[in-house]
Amino acid sequence: MATSVSKQDDTSSYDADKDAPSSTANAKWPEPVVSSSISSILSMLIEKKPERKLKRPRRDPKTIERANLLNICKLVIKELLDSSISQGRMLDDEHVPLQQFFVVLEHVLRHGIKPRKGILRDKKDFWCVLEMVEKLVPEASEISTSVRDMPHIKTPLGRARAWLRLATMQKTLADYFKVLMEKKDVVLSEFYDPGAMMVEDEGMVIAGLLVGLNVIDCNICVKEEDLDQPMGVIDFSLYLKDTRLHDQSPDEDSAEGKSKMATILDQKNYLEELNRHLNATVTNLQQKMETAQTTNALMKEDLAISKNAILSLQEENEILLAEKGSLLQDAQNKMESEIKTASASKQDIETERETYQTSRAGLDEMYGDMKKKLDDETHTRLDVEKELELQIGMKQEMEMALRILEKDIHEKQDTMISLRKQLEEIKTINLELYQKLQSCDQSLKHKTELVMKLEDKTTQLVTTLKDMEKRTALETDLRIEREWRGTLQKTLEQEKETAAQLQAEYTQVKEVEKEYKSLQKMHMGLQQTCEEQERTLAELGSHLSESKLKVEDMREASQVTKEAAWMSDKDALQCSSCDKEFSLARRKHHCRNCGEIFCNECSDNKMPLPSSAKPVRVCDSCQTLLLQRYSSAGN
Repeated sequence: MATSVSKQDDTSSYDADKDAPSSTANAKWPEPVVSSSISSILSMLIEKKPERKLKRPRRDPKTIERANLLNICKLVIKELLDSSISQGRMLDDEHVPLQQFFVVLEHVLRHGIKPRKGILRDKKDFWCVLEMVEKLVPEASEISTSVRDMPHIKTPLGRARAWLRLATMQKTLADYFKVLMEKKDVVLSEFYDPGAMMVEDEGMVIAGLLVGLNVIDCNICVKEEDLDQPMGVIDFSLYLKDTRLHDQSPDEDSAEGKSKMATILDQKNYLEELNRHLNATVTNLQQKMETAQTTNALMKEDLAISKNAILSLQEENEILLAEKGSLLQDAQNKMESEIKTASASKQDIETERETYQTSRAGLDEMYGDMKKKLDDETHTRLDVEKELELQIGMKQEMEMALRILEKDIHEKQDTMISLRKQLEEIKTINLELYQKLQSCDQSLKHKTELVMKLEDKTTQLVTTLKDMEKRTALETDLRIEREWRGTLQKTLEQEKETAAQLQAEYTQVKEVEKEYKSLQKMHMGLQQTCEEQERTLAELGSHLSESKLKVEDMREASQVTKEAAWMSDKDALQCSSCDKEFSLARRKHHCRNCGEIFCNECSDNKMPLPSSAKPVRVCDSCQTLLLQRYSSAGN
């Protein structure tokens, strides 16, 4: 019986597990007693009797889903560990409990995930969650890069499945889950809705359960498996086994004893892994405690400094109060002595007080403005330093690229020289072969002419012999004729031998012609390669010129940033362009290119600089210079 995990399955098939705890702080090993849930499923499927509805308070459906998924995870991991004992702790991708484990893990990761808007429908994929592990743990970048380089995987779901399989083979899946659970408030809140399994405490329990899988060695072939198929379903037939239907035999008892021993060993290995993780967490907590103590000491020092400052301020306040009291007494004495002129003096004092208050308010505003300017200048200075560091890094990379290009050009020049030498050698060989062919043709013609002459002579001798036979029948003539015939036969044999030699030489000449044709083909191929090398050299030269131009631009930009000195506000009393003095109405403004101080009228321009992404304030002269530079760069 196979069914997928959904809300209906959670409410119907796992009604007996509704009161299970939603979160457990300590990730204990799942106990093998799961007969209550299985018996309830069997009673509903086989007997089909209506159950009595118990009046229970309604619970949140998300908590029920989390509890059901947690119980399924415990069952799947227990079955996987039990089945791995018979396989010698070595499992492959055809092992059914291992496949079911990956299906359940996909359901856990998809629970409560926020859908992404697509063209046709919303997509729920958790590949973006697994990509965040690479940022938290740098060691996980190897797995993610290898998954991205797989050509047969085309969907995010397939990449996520390949990532999970590689992590289980490397026995680092529990560590990555633990990192995600530790930083779930920062990382997972973007991808999951509130109430999802990865955001709640059940995710920490699953991370503890995954530690027990480190005792298993998995050998999974990711390249041959089709990982882009739709999500699989959970097969509950592996877990719906009622031991009450069969009588137990002694063999079964021994098997149960072995299984118990195996579970004990699994629990021992799990406890060792848990102890290792706890030691790691203790060391992390100790480091955090040390950092907290150092920060506490620093805070105490800051507190002591602030207390000293408060005491000094209190002393100054007391001195000012004493001076105020003395001044008040003097004023009272003067008021008593000059009662007649009191009204006029009071009015003068009030006017002076009002002027003092107005001047003080203006000074407070100026102080606030100066403080804001100082903060802005510090931020801009930090941004400029960061951009300078980036430009220095870019400059170093460009220098490295130039060196590599120069090395490639030198190597290609050496190969061109060697190819030219080979071409010259091939040309000399072709000339020698051509001369040999001409000499062989001449010798063949000469020998064919000799053969024709000898054949003519033989025909003439035959005719003369016939004439001699007719004319004379003497024995002497016959002897002479026989001698002549013997000599003629010898000459004929010699001529035949010479003809055979000529034929052999002719065959050799044909072989030489074939070799000459093959060498011509080689020569053509080498010419083509030489032309291609020359084209690549021309392209490299163009690239080199472009990179040199970019380096010159970078040098100019760095020189401009080096030459631009940031002028302090104290040194500037008047505008650098119009020489007007600064006041409350005429404010000071820095030019972000040259660093000098101008008024608002002389620096009311904004231009993009290489040191900043956004357009910033520049003076009139720097604006004209930058416009000339950008126009020349565009041309």
